[in-house]
Amino acid sequence: MSAASSTPDVSVRPADRRVSARVGAIAESATLAVDAKAKALKAAGRPVIGFGAGEPDFPTPDYIVEEAVAACRDPRNHRYTPAGGLPELKAAIAAKTLRDSGWAVDASQVLVTNGGKQAIYQAFAAILDPGDEVIVPAPYWTTYPESIQLAGGVAVEVVADESTGYKVSVEQLEAARTENTKVLLFVSPSNPTGAVYTRAEVEAVGRWAVEHGLWVLTDEIYEHLVYGDAEFVSMPVVVPELADKCIVVNGVAKTYAMTGWRAGWVIGPKDVIKAATNLQSHATSNVSNVAQRAALAAVAGDLSAVEEMKVAFDRRRRTIVSMLNEIDGVLCPEPEGAFYAYPSVKALLGKEIRGRRPATSAELASLILDEAEVAVVPGEAFGTPGYLRLSYALGDDDLVEGVSRLQKLLGEAR
Repeated sequence: MSAASSTPDVSVRPADRRVSARVGAIAESATLAVDAKAKALKAAGRPVIGFGAGEPDFPTPDYIVEEAVAACRDPRNHRYTPAGGLPELKAAIAAKTLRDSGWAVDASQVLVTNGGKQAIYQAFAAILDPGDEVIVPAPYWTTYPESIQLAGGVAVEVVADESTGYKVSVEQLEAARTENTKVLLFVSPSNPTGAVYTRAEVEAVGRWAVEHGLWVLTDEIYEHLVYGDAEFVSMPVVVPELADKCIVVNGVAKTYAMTGWRAGWVIGPKDVIKAATNLQSHATSNVSNVAQRAALAAVAGDLSAVEEMKVAFDRRRRTIVSMLNEIDGVLCPEPEGAFYAYPSVKALLGKEIRGRRPATSAELASLILDEAEVAVVPGEAFGTPGYLRLSYALGDDDLVEGVSRLQKLLGEAR
């Protein structure tokens, strides 16, 4: 069970439970909860600046929107389509995967899902049996442990900190491996830290997984958002012998500013994809055809709009890191990918700030929202208390104003 999950009351007789123990143990998404609270406060007239949601502030590119408008008018899209995805979209995803990462896959290895979250859950559900262990590097995105638990697995956390750039070593992974270990979750670029593993590091982890016969589920949704000298590397490309036990999840949300369109996918061995497709056929059937047509325009098009967004993210990345590191008690490594900063605030805990002494990063985040009207997500949500996550996928002016408020408030710590 993940650290973020609640524990069901086992003293209650099963017949008396109103909510099942399985679902009752699932925690609300902390990032969405923070974002919802920030938006509610703004709607009430409060000048809240939200660093909570991992959501680009750019509109979806026009050519994608126009394709969706046309799709709405086409009666073909008013009907059921194959549960696993439009054939032409699956073929385009296979072509895009070869173009962007160098991995050659067939369209039959692709399942189109309702966003990355469904992709992750269905992938775990397809390969996990009760009690199977999944090694989960922490800090982790809040959804990973919950999806593992819901699929019957057990998340085994391996913690990295700022001293290693939030990257785990093969030695740490090996120390966590047991006879029940079935899967390694691998994410680069990372949410929440922005960590990017080097080619040599990706290869070393992949070869370790092959050596021990493990599956790898790798989330590549931030593949195009890397900065400076950092390089995105797809594990099944550098370790091709892993391909038969590797599952890749991805989607259009982050790359194309399409978080609300809910279009993601799973790529993997044909038998696993068939099983996950069968599950989806009962859970949701096909993804909205309009969203699929928009996703087709996105993945089949060029990356010029993506490059424009990346330039802005890179500028904001350097600004937020510089400003955060000016605050006494805050240590923020420079992220190399995605659009998150993950500063340590451990040195601030226990200090007095406007009459309060926050003992945890969760309490500090609450104080920040109350006193500075800035919404951040505490490290507890990502399995590592003592940190804050700030998304820099918001406008430059709001970013500077929000961090300036943090500088003023946290500068009062005594």
